[in-house]
Amino acid sequence: MELHLVVGVDGSDAGLTALDWAVDEAVRHGRPLRIVHASLWERYEGTVPDRTPDRPAGQVLAENIVGQAVERARRRAPGLPLTSAVAAEDATGALLAEGREAMAVVVGARGRGEVTGLLLGSVSLLVAARASCPVVVVRGDRHALEARHQRVLLGVGGHDVDSPAVRFAFREAAVREAELDVVRAWRRPLRGPLGRPAARDGTEADVERRVSDSLEEVLTAAAREHPRVRVRGSAVEGAAHRVLTERSAAADVLVVGARRQDGLLGLQLGRVAHRALHHALCPVAVVPRRQPESTEGDES
Repeated sequence: MELHLVVGVDGSDAGLTALDWAVDEAVRHGRPLRIVHASLWERYEGTVPDRTPDRPAGQVLAENIVGQAVERARRRAPGLPLTSAVAAEDATGALLAEGREAMAVVVGARGRGEVTGLLLGSVSLLVAARASCPVVVVRGDRHALEARHQRVLLGVGGHDVDSPAVRFAFREAAVREAELDVVRAWRRPLRGPLGRPAARDGTEADVERRVSDSLEEVLTAAAREHPRVRVRGSAVEGAAHRVLTERSAAADVLVVGARRQDGLLGLQLGRVAHRALHHALCPVAVVPRRQPESTEGDES
């Protein structure tokens, strides 16, 4: 079965930006688009018999939001197959449910009613932290949104050998005909024996080389499947969340992985993904990876 791309809309400017990005993404991948709006109007106003000419304001608003989104998508990509739905539940629950049968879910950085000044809306954060499929939070300037940089940025950690995030990034670079910029951040101890500053020689000096060498292992399988993708790998000293946020200024999309541990409640993002969702200067794709066993120490 061909998986579709899901986009959540709510009538906000951020939602419309996400819709435009999702339309372009669906065209790139040759996938149908599904437009979803979540509304709880039925719970508060009840259903209205067909013989009643008047409809609840909440129902009218929900239908208008979806109708306008469908019209906008068709204008942007006339031949794109698409479906739409108004889900009678909260936005987070609706998008998580839709994501179980989707190639990815696309959301805006902030929705209707969010407090001015928020870096990231609550729905976007919850969906990115809990979804079973990749989630793209659309943010950034026009250069990134219009894919002018021709670069996909991928942050990898110590457990990303042929991971879902790596495969996702290669596919994105392939369909965009873009360069794949792969970054492995590393940090050396600030203090050596007896509390003295660590010297950058011997074992410490070898850290960067070993990290750089590990990139080949991380990328080999996916690179074999996408031989035409141009790959630039680099080992950069520094905190991963800071390095990726800075580099995102020259990327069209930033791809990061997030562990999903069975039975674990709460947000499952990790420091790197959490920071990227709040501060990246381009759309951020959070790609989940099932990790039943403990992997303490992996920052990504």
